[in-house]
Amino acid sequence: MVTPVIPAEQAAAPPGTGMNCARLYDYRFRGVDQAGRQAVWREIAQYVHAKMDEPKCVLDPAAGRGEFITTVPAVERWGVDLVRQADIEASGARMITADIRDADLPEGFFDGVFLSNFLEHLPSQDAVAAVLGKLRGAMSPGGRIAVIGPNFRYCAREYFDCADHTVILTHVSMAEHLHAAGFEVELAVPRFLPYSFRGLLPPSPRLTRAYLRTPPLWRLLGKQFFLIARKLLVRRVTRTGPGRPPRRRGPRPPARPVTAPGCPRPAAAPGGAPRSCPGYAA
Repeated sequence: MVTPVIPAEQAAAPPGTGMNCARLYDYRFRGVDQAGRQAVWREIAQYVHAKMDEPKCVLDPAAGRGEFITTVPAVERWGVDLVRQADIEASGARMITADIRDADLPEGFFDGVFLSNFLEHLPSQDAVAAVLGKLRGAMSPGGRIAVIGPNFRYCAREYFDCADHTVILTHVSMAEHLHAAGFEVELAVPRFLPYSFRGLLPPSPRLTRAYLRTPPLWRLLGKQFFLIARKLLVRRVTRTGPGRPPRRRGPRPPARPVTAPGCPRPAAAPGGAPRSCPGYAA
């Protein structure tokens, strides 16, 4: 099923928000078969979902036309985007039309988040950090985030051919961002997907499937990084008082028998273990 795309004239950006992304992408992907593009993304979505250990509840914070969120095999799917570019709800996914930085998301809810070709559009590195922090808050402990984006190290010449690219990112800086936001990086692939769909070959699910299964091709054609990171668990430390070291946790030492008033000390049983006696602490 192909997600219905909303015409650019009807998907105009809200007044005062600047660039009309719907019209921009309509121009950028002119001549690209949307059905073929979505079929290719179905292969990518299934591959990434498996690499993330098959999360049940997935969020796409920059859903766009819904190529990922409408095809990922998750039980519950949420999409967020500033502009409603497609009828994503027709696939059964939930759609929120808002800036991800302002979107009302449930706390600790998602065990999977997928970011594709989004962070490089933000106004600054601080904005990248803020978005990652917001997404972390919406994720359950141990949940995973996957990030795909153009790697400036391998596509510097064409990086700013996209009018909405503002922030420079590489696989190294992306790993630093994830670590700083409270994630543990589990996978970092410097070269994964080609830079663009506007290639010599038409979009093909079969070729995409073969490409994803052949990592040596990534090193030849890949210009986008691919990272997966896990939300770190928060460890609670119990303190006995202000400034005191944390209380040690572990097995308690065996209790020493306490003689109760009027009860003689117990004789040792065979093997050295004390016999129980009424009035002794067990």
